[in-house]
Amino acid sequence: MTEVSARESPADLLDGAPRPAQAGAFHSASQPSIAKAGSKGRNGGIDALRAAVTLLVVFHHTAITYGAIGGWYYREIAPSNSPSSLLLILFCTVNQAWFMGLFFLLAGYYTPPAYRRHGTAGFVRERLIRLGIPLVFYFLVLHPITVALALTAKDLSFVRVFAWLWRNGKFEPGPLWFAEALLIFAAVWLLWRGLRKPETTAKVAFPSDGVLFAAALVTGAAAFLLRLVWPVGVNVAFLQLGYFASYIVLFAAGCAGAEQRWLEQIPESLKRRWVRIAWIAFAIFPIVGLLGSKVSWLHGRPEGGLSLQALVYAFWEPFVAWGFILGLLCFFQRRFVQLSGVWPALARRAFLIYIIHPPIVVGVALAWRDVAAPALVKFLVTGSLACALCYLIAGLALRIPGVARIV
Repeated sequence: MTEVSARESPADLLDGAPRPAQAGAFHSASQPSIAKAGSKGRNGGIDALRAAVTLLVVFHHTAITYGAIGGWYYREIAPSNSPSSLLLILFCTVNQAWFMGLFFLLAGYYTPPAYRRHGTAGFVRERLIRLGIPLVFYFLVLHPITVALALTAKDLSFVRVFAWLWRNGKFEPGPLWFAEALLIFAAVWLLWRGLRKPETTAKVAFPSDGVLFAAALVTGAAAFLLRLVWPVGVNVAFLQLGYFASYIVLFAAGCAGAEQRWLEQIPESLKRRWVRIAWIAFAIFPIVGLLGSKVSWLHGRPEGGLSLQALVYAFWEPFVAWGFILGLLCFFQRRFVQLSGVWPALARRAFLIYIIHPPIVVGVALAWRDVAAPALVKFLVTGSLACALCYLIAGLALRIPGVARIV
């Protein structure tokens, strides 16, 4: 095994920094703790949607392993212009447009009820336990484990790399950046709540088409401006601020709609219109991206900057996100009035699956990296096996005393 030296660190040997892409999942602290996910008395559709999209997160990071663009611990196939790579890039790009926004929306939706139930001190304590402890655990344990595991592909010693990371304080939150962001959002929400006027009981209707359209425009404009300073891929305190325009808007929308239970009363006609808008918008950015290398005035980086590509990308995301989120919320609540079969267990384990999935995805990919197979086959097999292993290991972890209290 190659020895790690001060001149060539484990981080240097990775294909870019060992930092996962800005994609993740929810946290159970963002939902009422009066009942665990998947149990009676909860919204089965929302629990099922959250669980399903958590598995999508696993496949999202698996796609980066086999040719999509994004930061991840282990990359077996680099992005290229091959059909498989382009498909995986599109898969991840579309995911990124909406699934983190969905989780921030749900986090905001369950914040006011959690505060009313626990009070200020209890709310702060719950957030620190359910968000802070997993964040610290990933930061100090799972991140170095995953980096050390990934670097065994470069013939480095797992033990030596792990020790080097600890000696040099090379820690990162990985996908638990979401817990970091939620802690910040919770603090800001508490401050805002303390400054605003007393709550009113006036009933506020679900946002109209005009309000949703205006929110999409404001979100797109804010994203474009943020990315002039912090392009996609640039981290500030482990957060990609270029994505935060939609996260802030959707978290705030969730908080605003909690009292009137907006997410359980989405107008069917409005949902249908926004799903159509999302599918129309869906095709625009890939077309602009394909034309970008051939049309001079379309040249530019979509990640950020003064270019038409960056402008289109910034406005494309919220129009896709609004429709996908509304459509999925309606579909899952209609399909899963109450959870049965494997769904209650999957919903209960979802956050643990999110926490532990990075080393499992990397481990499964490494286990058969020497086997020749098409990239899409590897993507499907590795993603499926990783989901199954995450489900089983999360179930075992919940049996450890104290774990169920945290997650």
